[in-house]
Amino acid sequence: MLLAPLAGAQSASTISGPGYPSKPIRVILSVPAGATPDVTARLVTPGLASVLGQPLVVDNRGGAGGLIGAEIVAKAAPDGYTLFISSPGALTILPHLRKVPYDTLRDFTPISLISVGPFVLIVHPSVPAKTVKELIALAKAQPGKLNYASAGSGVANHLAMELFKQMAGVDITHVPYKGAPQAVTDVLAGHMNMMFNSIAPLVGHIKAGRVRVIGIASSKRSPQLPDIPTIAEAGVPDYEAENWFGMFAPAKTPQRIIARLNEAVVKVVRSPEIQSQFAALGADAVGNSPVEFAAFVRRDMEKYAKVVRISGAKVD
Repeated sequence: MLLAPLAGAQSASTISGPGYPSKPIRVILSVPAGATPDVTARLVTPGLASVLGQPLVVDNRGGAGGLIGAEIVAKAAPDGYTLFISSPGALTILPHLRKVPYDTLRDFTPISLISVGPFVLIVHPSVPAKTVKELIALAKAQPGKLNYASAGSGVANHLAMELFKQMAGVDITHVPYKGAPQAVTDVLAGHMNMMFNSIAPLVGHIKAGRVRVIGIASSKRSPQLPDIPTIAEAGVPDYEAENWFGMFAPAKTPQRIIARLNEAVVKVVRSPEIQSQFAALGADAVGNSPVEFAAFVRRDMEKYAKVVRISGAKVD
């Protein structure tokens, strides 16, 4: 299985060899500009360009729940000049919801996990619920009448809400968008009642009171929002939904190139400056080996297979 690279990949400085990279590198994102993966990519690519000595050009290819961007990378030449920064949606969720033209375990080689962070549950201020318990009571009193936005069918914040619905025993209508920025815009405007989303794009809106945060979807409270309880604390025991971002290359990319890229990602992501910038966005910067990231991806696929089965989530 190509998802499990050789264990020696992290020793990049000794095996990467000369000559790579010798030209700009394209980094595909399966989301529109402004979405959390885009924020993440633009946070780390300048440092990567400095370490690698070549520009990294971010190419946003959103749509179809991440399928479009993932397919481009899966079919790209395995030469290290087309990379993929992805969240769970395209690779570990969507394959459980629909037929996709790639195999996550066969067509991609993990390079490194970049960051992990919780979703937050936000509601428009017009929604008469200030706590998770109040939202559950409201939803139970009005089955199907409340709606929630997502960044698209099959993406992580879609599954986060479907899991919440299943565990809380509520019926809330799903409205998928073509990306998180559009979904957030409609929640801000009051066209959508609520959504799960990463903290980073919401910080200014939360401070300005344009949205209300009622729960953190992780096992612990966020340092950025210390007064907001976790959803598990607030009435849905054991609920947890986190988002992650990692870098991949097409399958069959030479091991020396994977090692060189891993060395660069780990150096950048573990730097104090980047660590603090991720912390300010409510996320933990990681930077691990290809072997460790491959195991992480496998576990995530198994987790979402269960979530899809239990929640009954479907692609709209």
